[in-house]
Amino acid sequence: MAATRGTPGMYWTLMVCLLLVVPVSTAEDFPALKVLRSRTPSITQEEAVELLIQRFVGSRVTEFNVSVIPDESSLLDSYQVTSDGKTITIQGTTGVAAARGFNYVLTDLFGGHISWAGNQIHLPEPGHFPVIGPGVVNVTGPQRFRYYQNVCTASYSFVWWDWDRWEQEIDWMALNGYNLPLAFNGQEAIWQRVYLKLGLTQEDLNSHFGGPAFLAWARMGNIDGWGGPLPQSWLDDDLALQKKILQRMRSFGIIPVLPGFAGHVPGGFTRVFPAAQVTRLDSWGHFSCNFSCTYLLDPMDPHFSTVGALFLKTQEEEYGHLDHIYNADTFNEQTPKSSDPEYLANVSQGVYKGMTAYDPNAIWLMQAWLFHAPFWGQQQIEALLTAVPKGNMIVLDLNAESAPVYPSTQSFYGQPFIWCMIHNFGGNHGLYGKIDAVNSGPFKAMAFEGSTMVGVGITPEGIEQNDFIYAFFNSLMFRNSMLNVSDWVRNYSRNRYGVRDDNFDAAWQLLSKTIYNSQSPQNHKNHCVPVMRPSMKLAPEIWYNWKDVGRAWKYMLNSLDKCNASDLCRYDLVDISRQVLQDLSYVKYKLLILAYELRSMAALKSIGSDLLGIINDMDNITSSHSKWLLGTWIEAAKRMGTTDREKRLFGYNARNQITLWGPDGNQLDYANKQWGGLLRSYYHSRWACFYDYLLELLYEGGTYDNEVFKGFSFLVESDWTFSMDPYPTIPEGDTASISRDLYSKYKADIEGSSKEWKKLTPPEVETEDPYFYMSGGL
Repeated sequence: MAATRGTPGMYWTLMVCLLLVVPVSTAEDFPALKVLRSRTPSITQEEAVELLIQRFVGSRVTEFNVSVIPDESSLLDSYQVTSDGKTITIQGTTGVAAARGFNYVLTDLFGGHISWAGNQIHLPEPGHFPVIGPGVVNVTGPQRFRYYQNVCTASYSFVWWDWDRWEQEIDWMALNGYNLPLAFNGQEAIWQRVYLKLGLTQEDLNSHFGGPAFLAWARMGNIDGWGGPLPQSWLDDDLALQKKILQRMRSFGIIPVLPGFAGHVPGGFTRVFPAAQVTRLDSWGHFSCNFSCTYLLDPMDPHFSTVGALFLKTQEEEYGHLDHIYNADTFNEQTPKSSDPEYLANVSQGVYKGMTAYDPNAIWLMQAWLFHAPFWGQQQIEALLTAVPKGNMIVLDLNAESAPVYPSTQSFYGQPFIWCMIHNFGGNHGLYGKIDAVNSGPFKAMAFEGSTMVGVGITPEGIEQNDFIYAFFNSLMFRNSMLNVSDWVRNYSRNRYGVRDDNFDAAWQLLSKTIYNSQSPQNHKNHCVPVMRPSMKLAPEIWYNWKDVGRAWKYMLNSLDKCNASDLCRYDLVDISRQVLQDLSYVKYKLLILAYELRSMAALKSIGSDLLGIINDMDNITSSHSKWLLGTWIEAAKRMGTTDREKRLFGYNARNQITLWGPDGNQLDYANKQWGGLLRSYYHSRWACFYDYLLELLYEGGTYDNEVFKGFSFLVESDWTFSMDPYPTIPEGDTASISRDLYSKYKADIEGSSKEWKKLTPPEVETEDPYFYMSGGL
């Protein structure tokens, strides 16, 4: 199968994008949303885009002209691209629209690729750009807003980032056209100023703010103090970082969403304001009230507007100005004290007034995640939403690709909403997507009768995983209709690796039809066997035939020599190899349990060794790439500390979040990762403990007791979180060689129909073939 490096003429296919032809709601339907416009002068936005281009093409930036010309007649973003063969001119209505135009040039025109895992950039020789006349590339986005982030992303992904990494991320946002992201850094420093001014003490705050890795849930009132206290150095540095983030976002014409006051206060608030109406929420996430049962100031209490206004005022003083949109989630995974619609309407009015008390033009951005809880019937949802003037609230339909809320709420009872793909939970690794649902979902929402949709967005809890499905979503955002998936996939593999090859295309076509096309109505949380606490009844969700992923792995290996110079190719090879091994581990797990139940010591030893070997092999392949290393996460955390004590605290935060998630395994393995170093030191050790326990039971004739094993497991887990062992930050081994060796090692399992289970089972015993579970049999 031939592979060729693309020439400019091979890649560029010009297209004309027409305005959307199906009726949809836009910001013009909601006059209140007109305040959400950039204040940044056009020349500043132009300069920001020029500097972005320079970061990607270096000195060849002189071959690009950028202009930003706002369209006063429309709030929709658009861009145009022209070329005389020597210079490419990009014109956008905002800086972020112009940046999206540059992305079109890099990807659609020149066959490049932009992703979290890395970029593949190819420019034609100077003076050999394709000629593009006026009006040929004229693209208008069908929706006013393109939203980015989940409130949890700040903790699962961004927590240890420095400015260099943030600069890359804001470039990624602008290039893909995101114009409405959260901007949540620095808020603890703002709250410190607010609460100290109100008379609370630093001790009150030390028991209120969570540690760096747990701030998202402290902010939402789920937990208090876990992982803290926050050092003053963190507060100061994070505030300084937030100012850089806001300046850069605004320079592109991006509208940052700042935090608003949702009502969660330190316990010391009741001492300073004894007459205030403060209640304690229920415990959350299996935490005891030592770190949960947080305090909520009643939004109807007169103190609420005082606190809310002072919070916005202090942000304005620090950040120069406000952008009129604020996120607040009062009942995230919490149950209100009353289901009375009148009470809920009053709560909603109180939260909104806490914003308008200082900013009369405030827009409240709220996640719809809470509406999935049984508490929220239609009366309760309608009461909460309609208590705010129409158009002064935007609702994020947070996981619309799996369980959209807009159809059952008459399009959020008239409030504008953004259709969002959540996709990821906890920053887990694991190939996954709902490509059909993502391809059709936004357009179904646009065409919904009485639709109030004003945007699309992504809301993953964690990022830097599954580039494929995010690239697909990003390709949809400026379109008026669904993509041809097969055509898009063909271009994806070509652009990502910089070569056209039938094997790479076959691999990604196969993945797009199987593992990336889940039809399950459930959200996928990747809890595969290696990263789950062992027990006798593990049942990870498998919605695909794992051997199809094995076939994709083989396709990749068949043409690996043609892309081995590509870091993105090696990254994907790690990901696909790791995925097949994680799935094979389930087969071995089923065999292990069968061997134990049949009391076969020899089989238990053999299969247990196989299972532990798979986990070690997963560690070997992930340790071979710089973006798959545990050490990177831990060392980034420690660099944030200014003293040895702070480094230990932050290192513990980093370890605890991805494992125990709490003092007692309260959210155990929710944020699991498959990183090199973590698989061998943590997950392998835990499975070795389980294996040893089963061996001991067979030797001594005992009976399995899950509570006893949980005690053993917790000792392994807890000891690991407190360890100060260093982990490599430099990859070890050659990805291509390791992957080839692993495929050869497990080829019989991947390509054959192993009947190892039958060797364990006497003819008279009926049992299920574990391979059946992994081959689309369920």
